[in-house]
Amino acid sequence: MTSEPATSVENLTARDVLHMSPVIPVVVIDRVEDAVPLARALYAGGIGVIEMTLRSEAALGAIAAIAADVPEIVIGAGTVLTREDALRSVDAGSRFLVSPGSPKGLLDAVRTLPVPLLAGVSTATEAMTVTEGGSTEMKFFPAESSGGAAALGALAGPLPHLTFCPTGGITPVNAVDYLALPNVVCVGGSWLTPRSLVQAGDWAAIEDLARSACALST
Repeated sequence: MTSEPATSVENLTARDVLHMSPVIPVVVIDRVEDAVPLARALYAGGIGVIEMTLRSEAALGAIAAIAADVPEIVIGAGTVLTREDALRSVDAGSRFLVSPGSPKGLLDAVRTLPVPLLAGVSTATEAMTVTEGGSTEMKFFPAESSGGAAALGALAGPLPHLTFCPTGGITPVNAVDYLALPNVVCVGGSWLTPRSLVQAGDWAAIEDLARSACALST
C-alpha cells in the first residue's frame, strides 16, 4: 500500500515528511530521463517520498521531472549546502530540503522558504541548535560513523521531544535497529536505488527493493 502525499506544499511539515515511509530513498541520479520511471517504481513499491541529492548535474532536472509527472510522490532535495542550493531546489519543485549539517546561516536562510528543512546533526549540541529555530525533526548524519543506533538512542533521554531520520551507512540489516528506537520514525538509505539498477532501467527490481523496505516497519 502506498503512502498518501501531502495535500499542498504550504501544508507540508518536516513531521509529515518523516512519517511518509519507513525508509526515505537517498538518490543520486545521472540522467534526467531516469527520474520519472524511478519515482514510479518506488511509489509502486510503497514509498511515498524521495530525497534527490544535489550530487549530480542531473539532480535539479530530475526533481523538476518528478514534481511535474509523478505528483503523487513527495520529492525533496538533499545535500543542500547553501541558500542558493535551497532556492534552486524549491524553484525546481522540491517540497522539502535536507542538509548534511546545521550551520546557523543555512538554518536562517531556509526558515524564510515555504518548505521544511531536515537539518543534519550528529551531537546533542547541534540538535539543540536546530531546536532553537523551532524544529523538532532532523536528520542524524552520518549515522553509523557517529555512534550508530546506540548513540542516537542515548539522545532520547535528554532530548525526548526530538525525532530523527538517521542516514549514512544504513542497510536493510541495521535499519531495524534504528527503527526500533523511540526517537526514530524512518531512516534514509541509498540501497533502494543502486546505480547499477538505475542505469540498467531495472524498475521492477527497484520496486521490489522498495516493497521490502516498507516491510521493515511491520
